[in-house]
Amino acid sequence: MREVNLEINEGEFVVLAGRSGCGKSTLLRCFNGLIPHFYDGEMVGKVEVCGLDTRQHPPYILSQYAGMVFQNPDNQLFALTVEADVAFALENLSFPRDEIKERVDQALKIMGIEELRDKSTLELSGGQKQKVAIASILAMHPKILLLDEPTSSLDPFSAKQLIDTIISLNQKHRITILIAEHRLEMLLPYASRIIIIDNGRIVLDGNPREILEKYDVIPYGVSVPRIVKVVMHLKKTLNNSLIPWTPLSVEEFVDIIRRWEEK
Repeated sequence: MREVNLEINEGEFVVLAGRSGCGKSTLLRCFNGLIPHFYDGEMVGKVEVCGLDTRQHPPYILSQYAGMVFQNPDNQLFALTVEADVAFALENLSFPRDEIKERVDQALKIMGIEELRDKSTLELSGGQKQKVAIASILAMHPKILLLDEPTSSLDPFSAKQLIDTIISLNQKHRITILIAEHRLEMLLPYASRIIIIDNGRIVLDGNPREILEKYDVIPYGVSVPRIVKVVMHLKKTLNNSLIPWTPLSVEEFVDIIRRWEEK
């Protein structure tokens, strides 16, 4: 990453987008201290998470503020059962037994996977594994959830289920979300902000609707959702007043059509 000057506010839902290898994962790893503590290289500048300088605090401390969910959940699951996996980090930090149980119960309930408590992680589907990985992070009560392309190995149905859960974490539990993801059509209607990265630099940063209204085609390897492409074409051929705002999802477009019918 180069020349990055970035501030994320509490409660935001931020989507990181860009080509593979552009720096999305690197940026996420800066927020939980994996950079500079576990990766070689030189870090210039300063990253603060909830007031903590990441250079001065190890990842096991920072993970209680900013939890990371990786692309492949198999790299994040260690124990024989789901319950043991969710409790793993808490046990390593010597939390009291009663508090561990309470936090594990709460995390499983939030993720809607209470019925998986006693199952082996080897029996789970890809989507279930990602939910367990997120539950293990939620048990730490973080203020920020960092997700690195969590749907990349999931089928569309499982991906939609997982993203719906992530949206709920932001809306109902006010957890700040930073997610690197290519399936923008599922996320942008709920995102407060999109940050587009190219070659290690932030090239666009702003409200998703405003950015998509400005650019017919976003460069830097970012795919514009299909419904936005359709609407932009309609705007060129119809009176712009018929489409007063750019929908980011099919549901929003249907809402515009219904308003036409009411008139």
